[in-house]
Amino acid sequence: MRKTMAVGVPVIIALLILCGVDLVRSDASDHRYKEGDLVPLYANKVGPFHNPSETYRYFDLPFCSPDKVKEKKEALGEVLNGDRLVSAPYKLEFQKHKDSEVACKRTIKRKKWPGKVDKEGKDPSEYKTYLYKHIHFDISYNKDRVIEINVRTDPNALVDLTEDKEVDVEFMYTVKWKETTTPFDKRMDKYSQSSSLPHHLEIHWFSIINSCVTVLLLTGFLATILMRVLKNDFVKYAHDEEAAEDQEETGWKYIHGDVFRFPKYKSLFAAALGSGTQLFTLTIFIFILALVGVFYPYNRGALFTALVVIYALTSGIAGYTATSFYCQLEGTNWVRNLLLTGCLFCGPLFLTFCFLNTVAIAYTATAALPFGTIVVIVLIWTLVTSPLLVLGGIAGKNSKAEFQAPVRTTKYPREIPPLPWYRATIPQMAMAGFLPFSAIYIELYYIFASVWGHRIYTIYSILFIVFIILLIVTAFITVALTYFQLAAEDHEWWWRSFLCGGSTGIFIYAYCLYYYYARSDMSGFMQTSFFFGYMACICYGFFLMLGTVGFRAALLFVRHIYRSIKCE
Repeated sequence: MRKTMAVGVPVIIALLILCGVDLVRSDASDHRYKEGDLVPLYANKVGPFHNPSETYRYFDLPFCSPDKVKEKKEALGEVLNGDRLVSAPYKLEFQKHKDSEVACKRTIKRKKWPGKVDKEGKDPSEYKTYLYKHIHFDISYNKDRVIEINVRTDPNALVDLTEDKEVDVEFMYTVKWKETTTPFDKRMDKYSQSSSLPHHLEIHWFSIINSCVTVLLLTGFLATILMRVLKNDFVKYAHDEEAAEDQEETGWKYIHGDVFRFPKYKSLFAAALGSGTQLFTLTIFIFILALVGVFYPYNRGALFTALVVIYALTSGIAGYTATSFYCQLEGTNWVRNLLLTGCLFCGPLFLTFCFLNTVAIAYTATAALPFGTIVVIVLIWTLVTSPLLVLGGIAGKNSKAEFQAPVRTTKYPREIPPLPWYRATIPQMAMAGFLPFSAIYIELYYIFASVWGHRIYTIYSILFIVFIILLIVTAFITVALTYFQLAAEDHEWWWRSFLCGGSTGIFIYAYCLYYYYARSDMSGFMQTSFFFGYMACICYGFFLMLGTVGFRAALLFVRHIYRSIKCE
């Protein structure tokens, strides 16, 4: 079991301990013990409590160490999560109590040790530094199985390190065994249900109800206006067809010969759609795995493994979507389009990783990936991702699908009339991103507190509902803004709809600034770099995914309204 123990540092240290009851491997059921059997115990990374990315190997600090340090092999996801498990110096014998057992003796100084800082004095020179020297293991077991291990420090066993001089310290530990009726296969329910407690659920459901009411009111208001205006447009245009033929057309029907004119930079546009479709598929698969119970507390490595594997396996979707759409737009250099698709998301992610991995190496932190892990990721990219991307691109090129436009496109584009400032791209993106963000911002706090903190988040069903709300609102607001853009006789809606749909990603990144400075205690160059670096990649992924959703919704809408009228 993994638990958090405060050792006490200028910023508190988190010591994660994994017992021989291996929750990561599938052979956990094989761990059965007899009285007196040694229960394997592993210590994980240590680091400042408020800086989850800044973690170090356990024995980088001068803790008590066993005679022979044994490293535990980890899965890919665990390594990506920065886990580095090593054998702990504490001996746990099944069902045998121990009281104040000496782990080791050390002669220490304040400069070489982390400690608990007592800030009762106003002046930093009056601060006192203490070190915990006694830890307690409270272990629950059911017959021959270890169910749970709680690790805590003894608040009464402190060593005063305020004066920077050598002190002889005996580090001790106590082990208490207690029988429980909790079945082995239910041992994680306590943690899985911690985020489902009534007071937590009330907040989550309140946020969902608040989001639903707000979204229903706003989207209902927009829908009513939009449908009424569209109805009036259809009646007007039907009447115009019966009136004099020399009457000049106005509004969105006036630009029917330009509305399906292919966008500029169509290779980039198709690549963005391909990458966004792949990320959308990846998100759906992750939700499926979460809802069926694959992810559970203290097993974040499984999430990282799933992200890497599913992203690699879905690269064919990106290749097919991008290349087929690019060919529909009458593109000719499909190979370059395929290369652009492969690099559009992975390129920025790779550059960010190189920089942050270099920072982690400089800090000697466990976030720095070992060379072997980097080789494994490169092999996955080379042997799985790239071939599937190419196969998807070839299938997309050979699909021979034609772009379905209900009206003909004229040879020369019409000039777009002068428009007010609020109809420019940036103001429209601001309007488009605010409504979807308002529907998810309450839930964002819990996600951030889980990813960048130590809060447990297991209410995936509620998160999935919020995700569905996000998709609906993104699609609707993009359709509404696209209509108003066409009504203003601006026919360059392709890129606009994508940018408006994806603008929620920019709002999420702005929330990152608020969370970092107002809701968290993260500090230091490494943690700041990791937080803003990887959140930039995540928000960029959201931008591509929601941009794709926005464009697809707008395309369906534009096809529908122009199919409903008769255009010469």
